[in-house]
Amino acid sequence: MSEDARCAERFLCALFATVVKPISDLRLLISGLCALLLALSVPAEAQQAPKVRRIGYLFTGFQSPKEFFDAMGRLGYVEGRNITYEYRAAEGREDRLAELAAELVRLNVDVIVAPGAAAGLAAKEATKTVPVVYMGGGDPVDLGIVNSLARPGGNVTGVTEISPELTGKRLELLKESFPKISSVAVLVRAGAPGIMGQLRKLETEAKALGLKLQIVEVQGANDFEKSFSIIVKQRAGALVELPNPLFHANSKRIVEFASKNRLATIFHSKDFVEAGGLMAYGADFVDLYRRAAIYVDKILKGTKPADLPVEQPKKFEFIINLKAAKQIGLTIPPNVLARADKVIK
Repeated sequence: MSEDARCAERFLCALFATVVKPISDLRLLISGLCALLLALSVPAEAQQAPKVRRIGYLFTGFQSPKEFFDAMGRLGYVEGRNITYEYRAAEGREDRLAELAAELVRLNVDVIVAPGAAAGLAAKEATKTVPVVYMGGGDPVDLGIVNSLARPGGNVTGVTEISPELTGKRLELLKESFPKISSVAVLVRAGAPGIMGQLRKLETEAKALGLKLQIVEVQGANDFEKSFSIIVKQRAGALVELPNPLFHANSKRIVEFASKNRLATIFHSKDFVEAGGLMAYGADFVDLYRRAAIYVDKILKGTKPADLPVEQPKKFEFIINLKAAKQIGLTIPPNVLARADKVIK
């Protein structure tokens, strides 16, 4: 109840308690009644406007994911009413992330959401006080983003994609689907955080499967044609990528190259398959965004990031594009098809 309403209520109580006394000032009665009516006519929202929280969203690519904002909406956050977003996109240039992260800190945002290893590291370096929700690939412990998964410490927590382990699983699915494959080209973003550790783990997986890896580095968007020509010269039988925003932004380009050269492919995201790729296996990104939104909500309500363990994926999806298989003359074995969560025909 507003102060005007409380004043009007006290006035009317006093007035009716002394009804036996003559009303000496009619104007006082009219004034009190008007104040009461005015207070009752003011909406509750206007009496106590909700606090608008500010979220910084720092990302390497070009387009922020709709899934995250949908998840925030389901938690009751409506942009312009009780939340506002500050988007900062590096547009493929990871060297800009440090500057953009510092800008978000200066804007005094309540939380920074940082998908991807490079964005997570930039946010961590930019602030020791603003909570950061990291999300994406790489091992956040190996990268130095958190102290441990169970006890992240500091101001950073989040959800991880555990991409090194999943890339090994993708090699298994490739070998099971196409046993004759002996060499696999691996697209790698040159200089990406934690990339050497991921490659060491992948080499171990490949050796156990009897596969030879051909590591092909890509520095930026202008390097793809050169990298593609290397893959063709090396006569690779299949293609995978170590997840990176650069590859995601150029998914159609990569898929078209693979199709033209009849390469079996397996990617980390269903976006590649929807663009015409053969297979995809990885964490369910819609679920990752949903859980990241839950962490943001908890932090806004007072939970400290250090008290929120870093979560690993709980849902995975395996998608096969039979139409793409037919185009490049490949047949997916029935036992592999039976394990797919979704088949595109």
